[in-house]
Amino acid sequence: MPVRAVTFDFWCTLFRDANSEARQQIRIDAFAAATGAAADEANEALKVAWAEFDRVHREEQRTLRPEDAVHIAADVLGVVVAPSVVTELADVFATAILVHSAEPVEGALDAVRAAAARRPVGVVSDTGVSPGRSLRQLLDRHDFTRSLRSLIFSDEVGVSKPQAPMFESSARDLSVEPQELLHIGDLEYSDVAGAKACGAKAALFAGVNAGHANETRADYVFHSWREFLDALPKLL
Repeated sequence: MPVRAVTFDFWCTLFRDANSEARQQIRIDAFAAATGAAADEANEALKVAWAEFDRVHREEQRTLRPEDAVHIAADVLGVVVAPSVVTELADVFATAILVHSAEPVEGALDAVRAAAARRPVGVVSDTGVSPGRSLRQLLDRHDFTRSLRSLIFSDEVGVSKPQAPMFESSARDLSVEPQELLHIGDLEYSDVAGAKACGAKAALFAGVNAGHANETRADYVFHSWREFLDALPKLL
């Protein structure tokens, strides 16, 4: 089927991770202050939480919430955190990325704007401790939002890629069938596999994460957004 809409992943596609240590320090300091733990103990407890986030994402294909990170880390330390404090810490965890933020990938905004000039465009992205509501603010801060008709995040859908509801939700927003999407992302097991399973076309973006570039089922591979822009007239 022809491509009638384009979707982009967020991490390592439109944005690259940056300032992660400073961001993590905000969370460590807040968690240590709330629980009375030493900073190194808080850090180790949060490492356990991040590992569990990754396990659930890969094995159960769903996304935990910032509140879950607080509960997991508290369990590691064997402390009880009052519900009001859980809420406060979860907000700190969720918004740290707005203080020390990720950065747009070179050329990503131009790519989104160029695609949006031809077809409806959206974002289909898994999230971690930084939820969709925070990623929306980053997209808006860097002027992506005006080109995007749909923003689909795994913490809001209830499942993560490669599950079909992620792509089906975006297709509904964009008024197309899932098979009419071209999805672009950096991960073989979620972006490429998920799009292909829905009958959509898949493009692997290897400009930040090149780990899957030599062995992929993607229909296209782009090593930079310049390559995508050059190919765009034929793609659409």
